[in-house]
Amino acid sequence: MPWQKWFLIHALELLPGPDQVFRFRTVLLLVARQNGKTSLMVMLILWRLFTDGAPMIIGAAQNLDVAEETWDRVVEIAEAIPELESEIAKIGNVNGKKFIRLDGRERYRPQAANRRGGRGWSGDMILLDELREHQTWDAWAAISKTTIARDRAQVYGASNAGDAASIVLRHLRKMAIESIEGRAPDAFDDDISDDEISEFLAEGTIGLFEWSAAPDRGRWNKDGWYQANPALGWTIKESAIAAAAGTDPESIFRTEVLCQFVDSSGSGPFPDGRWEEMSEPKVVRNPDLPAGYCIDVSHDRKMTYVNLTFYDSDPEPRLRGEIVAMRAGTDWVIPWLKSDERKVKPRLLTMQTNGAPVSSLIPDFEEAGLEVVEWAGTDLGRASGMAFDELVQGTVTHGVQPVLDIAANTARVKPAGDGWLIDRKNSPEDAAPLVAWVGGIWLVRVHGNDNAESVYETRGPLTF
Repeated sequence: MPWQKWFLIHALELLPGPDQVFRFRTVLLLVARQNGKTSLMVMLILWRLFTDGAPMIIGAAQNLDVAEETWDRVVEIAEAIPELESEIAKIGNVNGKKFIRLDGRERYRPQAANRRGGRGWSGDMILLDELREHQTWDAWAAISKTTIARDRAQVYGASNAGDAASIVLRHLRKMAIESIEGRAPDAFDDDISDDEISEFLAEGTIGLFEWSAAPDRGRWNKDGWYQANPALGWTIKESAIAAAAGTDPESIFRTEVLCQFVDSSGSGPFPDGRWEEMSEPKVVRNPDLPAGYCIDVSHDRKMTYVNLTFYDSDPEPRLRGEIVAMRAGTDWVIPWLKSDERKVKPRLLTMQTNGAPVSSLIPDFEEAGLEVVEWAGTDLGRASGMAFDELVQGTVTHGVQPVLDIAANTARVKPAGDGWLIDRKNSPEDAAPLVAWVGGIWLVRVHGNDNAESVYETRGPLTF
């Protein structure tokens, strides 16, 4: 179909030079369901395997059955065409260990998208199907990094639109849009300028190919149908779209048929739409006003988040909270905070100190010489109320960060005296990023001047 041909021509663009290096190392394909996405990927795999000679292709999906179904279609076509079948050296057809190897030792194997997938291999083409279902970074970290040492490697993420839980898809799409708009990704705490980042990304490391209805298109707007369904009129009929529009819940129709991103996982603790209204892609920190860190650990202790809260440089400065670091485990936090690369030194930092998962780090912080402002008791509920009021009143902003947006839109709360707290245990997604954001607001507002330099330390004696 025309849309498939257009996609292949541009996703496979080459950079100038004799090495035939692809312009895009990461390619995102977003299109509504049943438009021929999987058939397109089958043909792309066949081309890279038999014609382009890619040494290793890995096809991954959240369920191994889905990845193996695509592999089955590739093998079926290859065996049906004599010119291709003659190049096949071996086919392994054992469930869970399927592969196809050619005479030139080119290989293609299906793989479950999990934290172990692909580790130990080097990949030249990675296909991650249904990227919307990746709700953690485990699979992306394991599989996509197999391409680091391959000059002609590409990672394809294919999907329809996601919801609030689609962490990986939302982040990659955000990065792609920033690249398209010429904006450097947020690098607040990195020792690198925006111009230097833009120079690194100038050749287009990520390509976004999205067929979706414009945000203002309703379910019965036919222009929106055609925007999200490029196979409409080819393999899809208007009557089928109309049937779905007449029966599906609004959020389902928008996500699956119009390929629009919706947040249907919950409303979070804030008034509807207010969190999105107070998002700012990037701001400049005012170095003359206080800033501080708040650290929190997820309920299952898998991830640790560092939030930096600071004032922007507007004529009327507003408070700002951003997740500036997030990694698995906890042992990296103290070295990260004490690194000479930190523009904002950890002179002002806090974490919950009353039995929360993060409180186990307090002895390590004390041993490292990092003073922690105690955040416990009534100050917990006070912080929640303060963050809520500031967001509603428009005196605090936040970064456009999927991990923080998801927490803010899904977190559940629990009562605490006359107030409330973020409920890490019962929230459907990891709420720790939001806890760190809330704690950062409280820290800077209440204790922002605690570490201010005294004039008695910076000036000579005065006599009155």
